[in-house]
Amino acid sequence: MAFGFHEPDPRAFEEPAPDPQLLAQEAREIEEEIRRDRRSARKVALFFVLAFVLCGLYTGWYALHNRVELFSNDYNNRDELLMERNRRGTIYAADRTELAKTEVHEDEENGVYQTRIYPFGKMYAHAIGYADLGGSGVESYCKYQLLHSDVSFSEKVACDKKENAADRLYPGNNVVTTLDPKLQQAAYEALGDLKGAVVITEPSTGKILAMVSKPDFDPGQIEDLWEGLLNDSESGTLVNRVTQGLYPPGSTFKIVDCIDLLEELPDAGKTYSFDCDGQFEQGEDRIHCFDYEVHGKQDLKESFAHSCNSSFANIGLNYITTKNMRQTLRRMLFNTDLPYDLPSAQSHIDLRDDLPTDQVMQVYIGQGQTEVTPLHMNLITCTVANGGVLMKPYLVETVETASGEVLEHYDPRPVGTLIDSDVAGKVADLMKAVCSKEYTGTARMLDGRGYTVAGKTGSAEYREGIEDFHSWFTGFAPADDPKICITVVIEGQGNSSSYAVPVTAEILDSYFGN
Repeated sequence: MAFGFHEPDPRAFEEPAPDPQLLAQEAREIEEEIRRDRRSARKVALFFVLAFVLCGLYTGWYALHNRVELFSNDYNNRDELLMERNRRGTIYAADRTELAKTEVHEDEENGVYQTRIYPFGKMYAHAIGYADLGGSGVESYCKYQLLHSDVSFSEKVACDKKENAADRLYPGNNVVTTLDPKLQQAAYEALGDLKGAVVITEPSTGKILAMVSKPDFDPGQIEDLWEGLLNDSESGTLVNRVTQGLYPPGSTFKIVDCIDLLEELPDAGKTYSFDCDGQFEQGEDRIHCFDYEVHGKQDLKESFAHSCNSSFANIGLNYITTKNMRQTLRRMLFNTDLPYDLPSAQSHIDLRDDLPTDQVMQVYIGQGQTEVTPLHMNLITCTVANGGVLMKPYLVETVETASGEVLEHYDPRPVGTLIDSDVAGKVADLMKAVCSKEYTGTARMLDGRGYTVAGKTGSAEYREGIEDFHSWFTGFAPADDPKICITVVIEGQGNSSSYAVPVTAEILDSYFGN
């Protein structure tokens, strides 16, 4: 066999010629992939642009709508910067009486500085509050407005040209409150040295006309008093008792009882009857009237006028249904925030299905664990006085520039219709009997004084077994055409007829010119 070496055929190592159609397909796929990548990149870029824009818009919106809260934040020192450029504005009563104003001083040691002046000292302490140390009351609530100056550009230029540095401060905006100086003074003087609170409102609008809380303090001396007030755990001087003081309502709660009763049983005013022998028993549980007074046979109006605990324990257990009462309590703003813009405490009440009978009886006479603020009780009273419609309470009427241009104006607005007008009228009629000599009502000393009053008294036990009582009155006048609602609570002074009612009489005498 012969072996030989042959040259390889070069054609054996040559790649086959590419298919033009395949190359074109691959090119199209690559181009499509590039387009997809570009589209994805554009979408991602657009997403981030939109996210950035939305974040910017939200931040701007939030800053605009929450500018007051942001301004008041403890981490924000913008108020200090504004104090170097603007003079804090003035707070006025409804009749333009100055309640808080600023004096500007200049000396070599301190340079230009501002001093807050309170012409009435303690009289408006809790309503107007203080500006230093974080502030309180209207001073705190309106700090943003008071420290900003919205006078015209020409007015600011005029200030800039003044010679003294103190005069070059721009005048801050002013705040006009709803407070009536005559009523405020009457309430302040009537309360005297007693501990407690008085709040007076206009039921048709919600305006707060007077707000007094005692013990009180001089807001112009708050820095000197601060340490002592903080260390005083007994008196609670800094607490505004009108909005933040929580008290058992006692028999003033019977207003709520009657609202529910007359909703469930519209004819109860005509058909209800109870024979009071000084106490009421159901099973092994017992409740008694104040000082075990025997009221005898009485209808609903007489039970209300005499503030008969036994009768209302009977109503709560045998006439009112718990389910309906819970709905009534929700409508009457228990266990929820009040529709009030300044700080206020929640009133609370417990009416569970499994609540023991003795505690249920306590609920219906305003005792037990129930606690309300004087402002809340005033709002309940306003609802009755205003035909079932509650108007939102407010303390600030307008914000104006130093030259008088109105920047903000509060218009009265309803919270809602909390009770039917017919029920409100029936409850108002019951409240008239309380202030009537004819019915020997517990506030009958308000009868025959040249004006008519509808109201409810309350003696609320706050230390079980010791028989210490808070004294309450809440009502409105004139009874048939309510102009004002007044709520008074006197701490630890016992019978309402001996304390809260005389304080009320003194205030109303002043208001109606007696």
